Amino acid sequence: MADNVNCLIMGASYGSLLGTKLALAGHDATLICLPAEADLINAEGAIVRMPVKNREGLVEVNTRTLPGKLTAAGTGDVDPGDFDLVALAMQEPQFRSPGVRELLDAVAKSRKPCMSIMNMPPLPYLKRIPGLDAESCRSSYTDASVWDGFDPACMTLCSPDPQAFRPPEEKVNVLQVRLPTNFKSARFESEEHTAILRRLQADIEAARFDPGDGPLDLPVKLKVHDSVFVPLAKWSMLLAGNYRCVGKDGMRPIKEAVHADLEATRSVYEWVVDLCRSLGADPADMVPFEKYANAALSLGSPSSAARALAGGAPNIERVDRLVQTIAAGKGRHNAVVDQTVALVDGWLEANRAKAA
Repeated sequence: MADNVNCLIMGASYGSLLGTKLALAGHDATLICLPAEADLINAEGAIVRMPVKNREGLVEVNTRTLPGKLTAAGTGDVDPGDFDLVALAMQEPQFRSPGVRELLDAVAKSRKPCMSIMNMPPLPYLKRIPGLDAESCRSSYTDASVWDGFDPACMTLCSPDPQAFRPPEEKVNVLQVRLPTNFKSARFESEEHTAILRRLQADIEAARFDPGDGPLDLPVKLKVHDSVFVPLAKWSMLLAGNYRCVGKDGMRPIKEAVHADLEATRSVYEWVVDLCRSLGADPADMVPFEKYANAALSLGSPSSAARALAGGAPNIERVDRLVQTIAAGKGRHNAVVDQTVALVDGWLEANRAKAA
């Protein structure tokens, strides 16, 4: 491997957070995005704003000022073989889009190590979980066939715990971090591929950013874990909070979804944790409910899945359905989860009917 890691990141919205952290650590990243986004990022840089502990307001980082290089390109402008690592940072339904699908196929053929920061785990990653019947989960995906070319050994999952959004009043190269937690990645099967992640972890940890009044240790780190179950800790958060933003007649903020009935939230959360433990997760792999409930207090808007449904999306990531399917395979059911899945199904059905 060269002195610096060269990373291809498919998706420029959430992906720009990872790309910025890599560039701050002295590595290079290429974001795959739409032409207008690519032109803007290449002209003005990607801009990430984040809260820093014990500091007023947000710290703004522009990638043009960083030691590593961040650029943007279209799906047809890159060869995955030129990169050391590929990160998947789009919503799962986007991977079947024209252009994106072909690039994903080229990534699979390249056999380059691939790290997903999607909420929805790529199907090949599920094949790395002992005793899990990944094939039974195909119907939870918008188009499961896009994953068929991947070797599970080349795929890992990184729990996308940091919460970020694009402020609607800003240009599309601006991302604002709302909850600056860490990316928690499982290792790859091979030591060689995992060494890339450990190198990035160390360099991101050591990097400092000077906003003009002295160097700062910015939040949002990459943490590499040996357990394949660590990234699944996000499932209980998604089922207890994000998907429960979806109501019959409208959407509510994550904070409200979690805290309106804390005991109901806790029961869903613990049920999903228990499911992960039945697959083989260690209690230490999971996040304690109190820690999650506390973090949810800062999430004052609906989840991206809920916002997408309210905006008429015909497809969204279905971690709700995936967890329900995996549980059913073990003879487990939860009434609140079943109700959530039914609500999401209803919105998607209505959205598809309107779009038809």
